[in-house]
This record gives sequence, C-alpha cells and structure tokens, in this order.
Amino acid sequence: MEEIRWLTAETEDIGSRIDVFIAEELDELTRSAVQKLIAEGNVWVNDAHVKANYKLKGGESIRLLLPQAEETEILPEDIPLDILYEDDSVIVVNKPQGMVVHPAAGHSSGTLVNALLFHCKDSLSGINGQLRPGIVHRIDKDTSGVLMAAKNDKAHHFLAEQLAEHSITRKYIAIAMNGFREDSGTVDAPIGRDPKDRKRMTVTQRNGRHAVTHYRVLERFGQLSLIEVQLETGRTHQIRVHMSHIGHPLLGDPVYGSKKQPYRLQGQALHAAKLGFIHPDSKEYMEFTAPLPPYFEELLQRLRAKKGGSEL
Repeated sequence: MEEIRWLTAETEDIGSRIDVFIAEELDELTRSAVQKLIAEGNVWVNDAHVKANYKLKGGESIRLLLPQAEETEILPEDIPLDILYEDDSVIVVNKPQGMVVHPAAGHSSGTLVNALLFHCKDSLSGINGQLRPGIVHRIDKDTSGVLMAAKNDKAHHFLAEQLAEHSITRKYIAIAMNGFREDSGTVDAPIGRDPKDRKRMTVTQRNGRHAVTHYRVLERFGQLSLIEVQLETGRTHQIRVHMSHIGHPLLGDPVYGSKKQPYRLQGQALHAAKLGFIHPDSKEYMEFTAPLPPYFEELLQRLRAKKGGSEL
C-alpha cells in the first residue's frame, strides 16, 4: 500500500528548494530520492505539480505519495508504557532512554509505536502513515521524557498546528560540559543537515532552518553543569547541536560530544521534563512533567558528592 505524507512550509522556509526542504524534513529520503518522486509526479504543492528547483513561498501544503517500501510489518507489542495521561484523543507517555520512537531501518520492533499499537489498538491517528501512527513529534532514542501521541486525525492536526506555531511548551533537563560563565543564554542559529554526514545535523546558513534554544544553569559541578533548556523551535537534534555549537556539548552525547568522558553513559544526558499544549477537545492548556530517570538521578548524586573537590 502506498503512503501519503503531508508537510507544511513555514515562513523560515521561504526561498528553499522544494527537493532540499523535503529531504531535510524526511530523514528516510535522500535528495536524489526526492527528486525522483518529483519527476514521477508524486509530489504536489497546493495540489499542483512542481519541478525540483521550485522555491517555497511559505505556507504551502505539500503532499507526497510514497511507493510501497519493502519493510517488516509493524506489529503491536506488549511493552509496558509509563502513561502520564490518556483520553479519547491524546496519550502522553514518559519514554525511557534507549527506546526508539518509531520503526526505521534496523528498528522494526521494540519501539514506542509497537507499544502504542498494542495499548491503543486501532485508536491512533493515521496521518503519518503506518510506520508512525499517532506520532506528532519525536525525541531521540537516548533522550528520555514526555512525549504525546494523537489517537485520531482531528487531534493530530490540532497538535501539529501548535508545533508549527511554536506554541507548545517543551522544557528539558541536561548535563552540559565545559562550565558556563553566564547563568543563562539563548542560541539563535539555523540548523540543517550536515553535507558531509546525513546522520548529523549542524549549524549552517545554507539550507539551515530557523532554530532558537533558551538555556539557564541550575547547578554547577566544576566543568559540568546541570541546565534547563527550553525549545522555541523543534529541529532534529536541536538541543544537542546548539549546545555543542556554543562549546557546551551534552555529557554522553556520542555524536556531538567528546569521545573522552568520565562517565559510562548510554547516550546523552538529556531528559524531556515538561510538555504543555492546548487540548484538541477541551481547548484548555494542559502541562505534564516526567521525573528524571534513575540513571540521571544517580549521576547527579555522584556529581553533588564530588562537588567542591577536584574538577570533573
């Protein structure tokens, strides 16, 4: 069965080529694959076909028809979920570190989607196709914390609009390296895919998308700092890229951080602590908090015990 995907061009995308934009938005497609889709007439911009060099004007509705891929059937799995809230339209969970959000190459099972399919059965939105039912936004595999999913298409659209308007509250707790002199700050730097490595993102003016991250220091441990980070935008790997960009990569980050680290972490010390949004049915603001996972709490205890001693 073919899959239909929808994208919306934002103000900051004005002037970007359509093929570049789609490749940036959809991790599974290379730019050449996008160009092939366009050439075969499988991409529409406001219901019209365009060429690969079409320049976005902002606000366009983009529809893609993706051919059936050879993939493993995504099956429901009885994986325990830490549910923070659930009703007929929305489910909010506390995702553990190490869990992939949705199936992709090399991860066809054990994902949050597999768990949601078992728990919610047929009550998940279908807007993002069969590989991402219900998924409105993502957090990285090794990032723990609050994540919401939509249980019907109406709710999905409503929540996705809030994400596009940057009106959703998203606060993270992290441990960053190379002690801060300042108590707070803002990183305003465009993020795009690294031209030398498609698995990495980087700060770049060329094809970079507007990205803003606010941070403040909560506690200092010599060369390490506990920080709170609030996202204004939501680009792929945004916090990890921005903190590395200003010289404060996250502790344990295997992609954007130091290769030499004093603690054996299973990925970056980053936790999605708070998520707030307008409910699609009641239209009331709701906010959810996820406690720090045990490994994070244990690490903080170790750092506090060493505080005042030699620098870490």
